[in-house]
Amino acid sequence: MYSFYQLKDIVSEKIENLSFTKKEPTELYQPISYLLSIGGKRIRPVLTLMSVDMFEGDVLKAVNPAVGIEMFHNFTLMHDDIMDKANHRRGQITVHKKWNENTAILSGDAMLLLANQMMLEVDDDILREVMVLYNNTGLLVCDGQQYDMNFEKRNNITTEEYLKMIELKTAVLLGGCLKLGAVLARTSENNKELIEQFGINLGISFQIEDDFLDAFGDFEKFGKSIGGDIIINKKTFLLVKALEMAKGEELKELRSWLLKSSFVPEEKINQITNIYRKLKIDQMALDCSRKYFQKAMGILADIDVKDKNKKTLYEFAHLLIGRKS
Repeated sequence: MYSFYQLKDIVSEKIENLSFTKKEPTELYQPISYLLSIGGKRIRPVLTLMSVDMFEGDVLKAVNPAVGIEMFHNFTLMHDDIMDKANHRRGQITVHKKWNENTAILSGDAMLLLANQMMLEVDDDILREVMVLYNNTGLLVCDGQQYDMNFEKRNNITTEEYLKMIELKTAVLLGGCLKLGAVLARTSENNKELIEQFGINLGISFQIEDDFLDAFGDFEKFGKSIGGDIIINKKTFLLVKALEMAKGEELKELRSWLLKSSFVPEEKINQITNIYRKLKIDQMALDCSRKYFQKAMGILADIDVKDKNKKTLYEFAHLLIGRKS
């Protein structure tokens, strides 16, 4: 069985040697190469290859569609950054800021088509199944993005609505990557469904923990600035739950901070995290993340392959969740 790092190296080498990186017109392809070059954990294509390996398929034969998923993911990021008016991605200037919005839109479109081409590089007998999965998953991600945009204008979001949004925007792509690997390895229909559900539950757990870490994480361990979501009033599990549970003065204070246009960032972060602690929202977030993680691990246990085949995915899941420690 391959290790996570071996699979990541395979993916990285493929991305570094993509043929379009030197194509003309350079104005179209340079932004794509730039976005792919500024990193990212490559979690999605690696998950696809992990799944192929777990089900004893041909990992090297699966590299192109796996990287196609990474291309699709980065296409969504390029367009998301335009919609969010984001200045930075992975610590670097976003494409629409480095070039311009029109370039980012067109390069994003080209990136999607390149992803489609890579997804087609599978055997004919599974081509239709692969493309149906890819298109259905992509549409669900778009659904999630629209809900996220809708939530920016609402302050009455329920926890259930938020969980559904992160399932669509984040988790279904992880599930789709793992199911893609199962399809490529030609495992049973039951295994395909189980590995997809494992990925969805793991993805929800991951996003809730990410929300927690933005407010309460250790900068050195988390790897990014703490409190960024609080500063921009981003709808996270913690904020949604706090708005549901806060009463009286606490609710008044929370809403006051959300309405302020001028403030000292550190003060806002401290005051809102204090409200979260008083309401025990921090522990609720960890408990909710743990619940989905445990569900995911239970599903992994039910998948009909040898236990030794699950070792890499099992270890990766435990590394992905629990980044606070």
